[in-house]
Amino acid sequence: MRFTHVRLNEWVKKMAEMCGPDRVVWVDGSEEEKIRLEKEAFATGELLQLNQKKMPGCVYHRTAPNDVARTEHLTYICTSRKADAGPTNNWMPPKTAYAKARTIFKNAMKGRTMYVIPFSMGPVGSPFSKIGVELTDSIYVVLNMRIMTTIGTPVLKKLGDEGSFTKCLHSKADLDINRRLILHFPEDNTIWSVGSGYGGNVLLGKKCLSLRIASYLGSQEGWMAEHMLIMGVEKPNGHIVYLAAAFPSACGKTNLAMLVPPKGLAKKGYKIWTVGDDIAWMRIDTDGGLWAINPETGFFGVAPGTNSKTNPNAVITSRTNTIFTNVLLKPDKTVWWEGGDGPIPSRGTDWRGRPWKPGLTDENGEIIKGAHPNSRFTAPIGQCPTASFRLQHHHGVPISAIIFGGRRAHVAPLVYESFNWQHGVYVGATMASERTAAQYGAEGEVRRDPMAMLPFCGYNMGDYFRHWLKMGRTMDKPPKIFNVNWFRTDNDGKFLWPGYGENLRVLEWIADRCENTAEAHKTPIGYIPTNRSLDLTGLKLPNGNLEKLLAIDKDVWEKEMNAHEEFFATFGKSLPAELKHELNSQRARFKKA
Repeated sequence: MRFTHVRLNEWVKKMAEMCGPDRVVWVDGSEEEKIRLEKEAFATGELLQLNQKKMPGCVYHRTAPNDVARTEHLTYICTSRKADAGPTNNWMPPKTAYAKARTIFKNAMKGRTMYVIPFSMGPVGSPFSKIGVELTDSIYVVLNMRIMTTIGTPVLKKLGDEGSFTKCLHSKADLDINRRLILHFPEDNTIWSVGSGYGGNVLLGKKCLSLRIASYLGSQEGWMAEHMLIMGVEKPNGHIVYLAAAFPSACGKTNLAMLVPPKGLAKKGYKIWTVGDDIAWMRIDTDGGLWAINPETGFFGVAPGTNSKTNPNAVITSRTNTIFTNVLLKPDKTVWWEGGDGPIPSRGTDWRGRPWKPGLTDENGEIIKGAHPNSRFTAPIGQCPTASFRLQHHHGVPISAIIFGGRRAHVAPLVYESFNWQHGVYVGATMASERTAAQYGAEGEVRRDPMAMLPFCGYNMGDYFRHWLKMGRTMDKPPKIFNVNWFRTDNDGKFLWPGYGENLRVLEWIADRCENTAEAHKTPIGYIPTNRSLDLTGLKLPNGNLEKLLAIDKDVWEKEMNAHEEFFATFGKSLPAELKHELNSQRARFKKA
């Protein structure tokens, strides 16, 4: 087709003049194009073809050893005023940011191809959706964007001659971490990423557009872009209750989105429908309720720890047509990772491309892992056994409940419901997780992560809280807001709750609360289940565990609320007064209790 969008053509030409590629190729999204690009990447070594009999359609990729995760310290929000970026973001003035990046982008694509990827976040033509165009010199990026978004000719047709789009520019450049920048220009609807090949930094439709730019656009246009899974809980009567849930890392977000019902509830007729595992774009519809879409079409999941017990549906999803990054390559051209299925291989090639066998140690005596802890799989969501039939529905799904969660050993009970929307915003704004031994930082250290959006909010988080409050006032039927904690422990550090599929027992109570059919007990922090309102059929929970799971320790919460106050102080005058009011009200309820 003819590319008649004048501004798009001019922008592509200008960026090509700066980056100096040997040629410019417009991506059409066809199957023939996919095959051609894969062959080219196999020839150069950018990708390896996996065993097509055992893993049809699957390929393998390695990133540079210094380029294996999001680089938050090199990620900037570039606004005219520093206050608009807020205290939780790295800030750089747009003029400075553009100038710094231009020096790195200059001729960075020399000897390479610039691929032009028109992409739609969300179903093409949906009122929820946004169009972007990413320019990149990475075939890996093109093939990932094929899975994660809708790309090519249909998007260009929808864009037409004058449609608006997010300008996304990426180059691997020389993969020098000292010349790496991930820059967001909310006021210009622009993203520049240079010096990285890792998905989280270079798939610019993902965190960059779907959260950082989209959260800013949502604040301007009256909608919400959230770091949330979306799932449907189908009850025995056939009614589906849709939930959106936000969790920091290491809290089982993807596992929950693809949950397998335990036998006790499966017998009752419960089913789970996966709409998305990472991003929710939500708007108020004509019914006055909150509706949501998943703007992505794939999963960019963490491989280590994913197995047939923790997430059987993810295992099934990634058996075909999947891109694996930084996992162990076995001699038979299949893959493996720590915490995965099957026996530990006797040998293989590790994520750095070095010969590997179990028990290898480095110069410090540390075990060398075959797969990087942040190794990934990119798989089409349509391959998931629990994929929702409403994935491509232009108006999404109606959200009945919003769930916040974190990893807390002794503070939060298994589940509680906020008193109202405003109180629920306070619950989300004070979300936190304690670091595990596998995470960077001191074990047990509490990290505040409001709405699981701390690394992804594209503007001042105080204004973000204010936007949440405004959205609640605008809705006729706001969703109920809950908090869950699967990670409460006893005095010996053992988990009190089994987690995984058993979490559906908590979701059942949440769904019933949305329909006003479940009992609850009022406490200073919200409503918690009564001892008989959680269905524990078939679950052999040790005596006393349920009481411990639902207990609220006044002294522990006093310390917690002091920490809330300290955290709120970081936002200064930008913190909405309503959140301070909720904190004071909660303190008063504890005193009264």
